[in-house]
Amino acid sequence: MNKTHWWRDAVGYIIYPQSFQDSNGDGIGDIPGIISRLDYLRDLGVNLLWICPIFASPMDDNGYDVSDYYSINPAYGTMDDFRRLLTEAHARGIRIAIDLVMNHTSDEHPWFRKALADPSSEERGYYYIRKGKTVNGKLLPPNNWKGFFATSAWERIPGTDDFYLHIFSKKMPDVNWGNPKLREQYYKIARFYLDMGVDGFRLDALAHLGKDQTFADSDFPVDENGLAFDTGRFSNRNDLFGYLREFREKVLDHYDCVAIGEVGGDLSPEKALDYSSYDHGSIDMVFNFDTAWSNGAYGSIDKSDEEIVTDVVGLKRAFERWYRICNGKADMPLYWDNHDHPRVLSQYGSLAHRNESAKALLTVLLFLYGTPFLYNGDEIGMSNVTYTSLDDFANDCGNRNDIAEKRAQGYSDEQILKYLCRCSRTNARTPFQWNREPNAGFTTGNPFIKVNENYLQGVNALDEMEDPWSIINYAQYAIWKRRDPEIQKLMNGKLTFLEIENPDVIAYVHESEAGKLFVIANMRDHDVRFPFYYSVEDCYLHNYGEALLQDHVFTLRPFECFLLKA
Repeated sequence: MNKTHWWRDAVGYIIYPQSFQDSNGDGIGDIPGIISRLDYLRDLGVNLLWICPIFASPMDDNGYDVSDYYSINPAYGTMDDFRRLLTEAHARGIRIAIDLVMNHTSDEHPWFRKALADPSSEERGYYYIRKGKTVNGKLLPPNNWKGFFATSAWERIPGTDDFYLHIFSKKMPDVNWGNPKLREQYYKIARFYLDMGVDGFRLDALAHLGKDQTFADSDFPVDENGLAFDTGRFSNRNDLFGYLREFREKVLDHYDCVAIGEVGGDLSPEKALDYSSYDHGSIDMVFNFDTAWSNGAYGSIDKSDEEIVTDVVGLKRAFERWYRICNGKADMPLYWDNHDHPRVLSQYGSLAHRNESAKALLTVLLFLYGTPFLYNGDEIGMSNVTYTSLDDFANDCGNRNDIAEKRAQGYSDEQILKYLCRCSRTNARTPFQWNREPNAGFTTGNPFIKVNENYLQGVNALDEMEDPWSIINYAQYAIWKRRDPEIQKLMNGKLTFLEIENPDVIAYVHESEAGKLFVIANMRDHDVRFPFYYSVEDCYLHNYGEALLQDHVFTLRPFECFLLKA
């Protein structure tokens, strides 16, 4: 099939279903809740929804541990509800991409249960199961690999000397993509949903499908438990590209769908072309993490608040590098944050300048290049949690492992709490703040996780919709401007970053025959001066009142931003 590449002009929106909208009062967001908010999403202007996992799951990792790919998690609704979501979304011009988890299953999936129950079964070959090694009379895992959740990447199978590989939670055993029968199972799953009308997939943890088949110890430095965090053993390995070519030929080429891979933070833009180039790529776009932690917050338990400062130059260099290498060769998605990251307003913005900084971040993202994705809540300036107890983080397996590891390292609960409030992915998973009703209008019951209390201070969709100068109204207008044919012509021009070494301002220009389109954004909470030697023809967006421009120099107030034609 000749794909139409419709995603190039789309504005995406990421929905974490558990915390978006509850329809039945059980405290958990669900598919009927999403349906009830489709008019909101249409009016906002987004037309591609990436919905995080909705499959049946014991929810050890909030749905990324799938126990049945052909069933909907009962907490979220039914398959009929999902079909209705597709119908209702398509009727509003909104396409749906769902999260497809292909690196691992739940340990409660029938495949894994059969693999453990019958060592001679076909399903045994669906997973990486290896004998442990005995050292000084003690049975140890097959190697020293450390997973992403701060533990060994291996878990012993009770009553045996066998271990299974899991680079995430121990309840999420990795599947063996080297097994062609396993691959066919996933192709069948993908066809099932594409035939139903799904418009594409966000392919979770795609970078990890290939593994170092020697399973040798890593020579990286080891931690106090003798474990080495060496992602090269299970990330972006060459064998996965053969798997993806087969996936494209057997499935993706036969549908007008988008496939977006999550490839993490160990990928260069040059390597990204192996995934998604027009010439030889197998999928359409790849998400990377290069601009997700540019304030030093990752692993920052030993840092003070004053040390968490946005690396504006680093951000610009990362954006420029991806553009320089991939423009004209591959499509590129953009986002500030997702369900696995802290809130962008707390990362790169400012609570003291919530309105201005949220608008600046939206402007930089929407007019940069590629397909932008907003994370649910970005459009109203949602921010990190206001939790006061480690117990508030306990529903997430990554948090639980982090707390145990940090306590073992000697950190106090106070230090760990401060760290999680800054860095935990729970920050992105608090309930969406719809209004000032109890629980921010998310649920009439008890929410599965605490709501951020600032919804009572106006950080909610309804209050903002009633304020013409609010973040949400700015976001809606900005998305509308992005689709303006004149803006589109300007955005088709060559992109250049201005004053790339300026430590405070993100500024770039698209230059085409139609003219020049500028974005200028102060990324600091104080005034800065920025030179501008062009004659302004039009100001499409501005998050303050009058502009302060004198003698070819802008005096930019905290997080002041412009979208200009010159």
